[in-house]
Amino acid sequence: MIPSDEVPKASGALRLKLLSREQAILEFNRRVLAQAQRDDVPLLERLRYICIVSSNFDEFFEVRYADVLEASRMQGTGIGPKYLADVSDEAHRLVQEQYRIFNEVVGPALKAEGIDILNHADRDLMQREWVSGFFHKQVRPLLVPIGLDPSHPFPQVANKTLNFIAKLGGRDAFGRDNSIAIVRIPRVLPRVILLPDDISHGRQSFVLLSSVIRAHLHELFPGREILSFSQFRVTRDSDIDVDEDDVTDLRQALRSKMSTRQFGQTIRLEVVSSCPPELSDFLLEQFGLTEQALYKVNGPVNLVRLTQLIDQVQGKTLRFPAYQPGWPEGLPQQGGMLEHLRKGDIMLHHPFESFDTVVEFLREAVHDPDVLAIKQTIYRTGSESVLMELLLEAVRRGKEVLAVVELKARFDEEANINWAERLEALGAQVVYGIVGLKTHAKMMLVTRREGTRLRRYAHLSTGNYNPRTAGVYTDVGYLTTSQEITADVDMVFQQLSSLTQLRSPKQLMLAPFGLQKQLIRIMARVGEAAQAGHPARIVLKLNSLTDEPLIVALIEAGQAGAKIDLVIRGACVLPPGVPGFTDNIRVRSVVGRMLEHTRILYFRWGESEHDEALYLSSADWMNRNMTRRIEVAWPVRDLALRQRVIDECLVPYLMDSCDAWEQQSDGRYERVGVDGPSAQRALMELHRAVD
Repeated sequence: MIPSDEVPKASGALRLKLLSREQAILEFNRRVLAQAQRDDVPLLERLRYICIVSSNFDEFFEVRYADVLEASRMQGTGIGPKYLADVSDEAHRLVQEQYRIFNEVVGPALKAEGIDILNHADRDLMQREWVSGFFHKQVRPLLVPIGLDPSHPFPQVANKTLNFIAKLGGRDAFGRDNSIAIVRIPRVLPRVILLPDDISHGRQSFVLLSSVIRAHLHELFPGREILSFSQFRVTRDSDIDVDEDDVTDLRQALRSKMSTRQFGQTIRLEVVSSCPPELSDFLLEQFGLTEQALYKVNGPVNLVRLTQLIDQVQGKTLRFPAYQPGWPEGLPQQGGMLEHLRKGDIMLHHPFESFDTVVEFLREAVHDPDVLAIKQTIYRTGSESVLMELLLEAVRRGKEVLAVVELKARFDEEANINWAERLEALGAQVVYGIVGLKTHAKMMLVTRREGTRLRRYAHLSTGNYNPRTAGVYTDVGYLTTSQEITADVDMVFQQLSSLTQLRSPKQLMLAPFGLQKQLIRIMARVGEAAQAGHPARIVLKLNSLTDEPLIVALIEAGQAGAKIDLVIRGACVLPPGVPGFTDNIRVRSVVGRMLEHTRILYFRWGESEHDEALYLSSADWMNRNMTRRIEVAWPVRDLALRQRVIDECLVPYLMDSCDAWEQQSDGRYERVGVDGPSAQRALMELHRAVD
């Protein structure tokens, strides 16, 4: 049981305006950016947080803001010019703060550690000569400057690529005075170049590709004077729009659409702060953008690429200490995992406990001659995956393999299509889920012959089957042989493959069929208990909270007197602490070394152990998860494991005063503290591998 303070009861109809989802996303990035200013975070990790914010911004404009712009052109959406202006203003302020921290805080700290990012003016003669040689040997042969005229129209500029624009004086080789030229920079060129030790004077010296090209830009236009120039970069709408009701082969339709993703509608234009208005205005006109879409930045237009610097710098103390996750106590490391699982359910807490446990579970199933069938959902596995290789090996060994591959996993479409084709080529049964729905549930089912019966073993997870992200995302995996749960999992796989209407699951809650309604009923039960004077408690740990029906249910439970704690890593549009509405609701966000990714749902509606429920889930509380995705939530029935989930995944985060932020009723966040207990650090110590 999670302890709860006494709270006053509240009542009243719901008349509460929710917060802006876009503002909530930007607020999350403000919390991430704050990590770059923490003295207790190693220097290169502080730079990494700056890069993460840039990457998050790219996706925000590519996906979310692109949808907002589309909605603003429709009637009845409530998104008008003022809303767009407010979001744009907040985004501009955050970008300015990001570059200020880079230039005034992290940059000088790097220099103090002997790490230099040298502009042309900073480079001495030997360094300039080396850069010149690098430009002529490695860069210049790949550059194709384009002077604009009626026969040389403005070139196609791909999404998130580095480009230069220059205004030229004089006349071209044919006597004309065309003055604008564009230089596209190939992606194959490194964005961060390490200078040799013999010219770095005992320091680690780097130059950015943009600085290299800027220093030699005039050489691309012999006989012309460069009057002004700027780097620029555009961000485009990157959603792949496929009418699933109008295609006969979804895989082929997606593959054909992927080639055009780089040239979707332009959403944002980035230029350097020194870019003259005549050049930025010219670019805005070319891309059909308003002034609102222009971001003038004081530094490189793509800070994401500074991850290349992080990868090259020498210095262990400048990074987080390496963490070696532990192996679950009592669980065999090689063989015998299925036998151990028959004794009881197993909880896996990643990344504090090794994800290799999941790999070994599948490996043992693949090599066990008594295992007859393996079924798995594939959402984000990565282009290289030991799990997918094991599925291929299972097919080679004659096992029945069903892979439910989600082709529409954004930015992973190509990798998933490739895995699907490889599996099909060997004879696996591959399906692509349900038309109009994304398969976001994370499930694996192993069927084994044991004597005269068949036994099922299931793995369910709050996170993806991706060993790389499993090293930095917090998630909970659950292994079980429960007959009811494994039968439900098998039923979900049957439905995804056969499309037939099957019985309702007995243990799982399944979206889009009933998850949302069942959660609302549970919260109503909690509210009824509160009104009757019984203990009433809700604790949720999620990535996002934006679904209005679920938010209404939370508010009503809180108004009835239930004590509600929400640990929401990212966007939360529910304003806490509003008198008469959300007095009993607290919202906090934890941003630390690991990316918080677990989805945990705890409900209490009485005194006894039978009056509480705890679910793990693949779903965030967003409308798309409840209505447009295949999602699962499953109960933790084992009392010891339930308490372990509470003790490791909920209580430490409610007690955290190092990495936690409290949300205010206006949507802003205030840091709880920096010197108190850290949930992530405590869990790392708890599960760290022992030498």
